[in-house]
Amino acid sequence: MPFIQVTMLEGRTVEQKHELMRRLTEATADVLGGDPERIRVALYEVNADEWAVGGVAMSVLRPGT
Repeated sequence: MPFIQVTMLEGRTVEQKHELMRRLTEATADVLGGDPERIRVALYEVNADEWAVGGVAMSVLRPGT
């Protein structure tokens, strides 16, 4: 049973998150040949102060995120 974990910056709509989970499940089932009902997806959202690129918080790199 595949378990997919996605960590991303917060700010997406519920509809976008649901579509992402649906497509990840579909792609995983297509590639691995598994039953979509056995695929799990978990989304973890972090704010821009909790995510850094090159040691700099995203809130500094992209103010307003």
